[in-house]
Amino acid sequence: LAVIWLFWLLRVLPVNSDISVKCGTKTMELSILLCPVYYGGYNESLMSLNAQYLKAECHGRADWSVNPPVLKFSFPITEEGISITQEVGTGHFSDYSSVQSVNISGIIVSVDPSAGTITYRQELMYLFSCRYPLQYLINNTDLSVLAVKDNNGSFISTLSMQLYEDGNYLKHLKIPEGGLKLKTKIFVEVKATNLTERFNVLLDRCYATTSPFPINSTSYDLFVGCNRDGQTMIIANGGKQEARFSFEAFRFVEHKNMTVSVFYLHCATRLCEKAICPSLLPVTEPPLRSRSRYLDMALHLAHRTHQPLT
Repeated sequence: LAVIWLFWLLRVLPVNSDISVKCGTKTMELSILLCPVYYGGYNESLMSLNAQYLKAECHGRADWSVNPPVLKFSFPITEEGISITQEVGTGHFSDYSSVQSVNISGIIVSVDPSAGTITYRQELMYLFSCRYPLQYLINNTDLSVLAVKDNNGSFISTLSMQLYEDGNYLKHLKIPEGGLKLKTKIFVEVKATNLTERFNVLLDRCYATTSPFPINSTSYDLFVGCNRDGQTMIIANGGKQEARFSFEAFRFVEHKNMTVSVFYLHCATRLCEKAICPSLLPVTEPPLRSRSRYLDMALHLAHRTHQPLT
């Protein structure tokens, strides 16, 4: 510890590396190095979230068991701390004219109990933020992924896709080894769980491909916006925290010499504010400059259709 303190004697002001941020789906976690806090004449009791010194829940907890010691903050993501930004889609979602993101920011700041008209202490201030994109590609029914990189989080771990065999969405679809019969109705639900009620689920596009990875794969759109396949029915979309549709089992023509036709289901999904969701529902088909965009986070569910014997 003495070596660490000697090192921090050379430091006067905190730098970016003094704080680390973890952007979770339910909570945000911060860790601040304690040595520069003590060197600045403060301690853990004099640091608080958003200058809320009188609230116990806004104070951190000192962890002296790690090297170097840190001051830890953990607080839930609430609607009060959320701001929504809207921008033109880029990268995987460059086909979309409007993509929303959640931004959460705040400050950890010191209080000087001895300050009067003047003070000789340098105020310590740590700014932090997390950005959560609200556009995702859901590829299967089981995978749960939380991406934490560059202080950006993801709500994809709250999203799931399930298949059902009934319109009441009560009985999960079980695909037999021999596959499903052609024109078997399949009910699909993309659902958000453990997510603030501020957001709804909106499906922009759902499609099937002959390969788990859509790149260089034959694809067939079940629906894109309001344009849909004749056998596809959009049951609920954008109005709740679950979106639902149904389609009928089919075969890809390129599988004509195969007993079982295997295909993979993908849904481009976004989380949108309830008030904004209706304005995001497209009335015409958006341009599809690339029909095989794919996010690197997929294990896929195969849907099998049975070829009738002749």
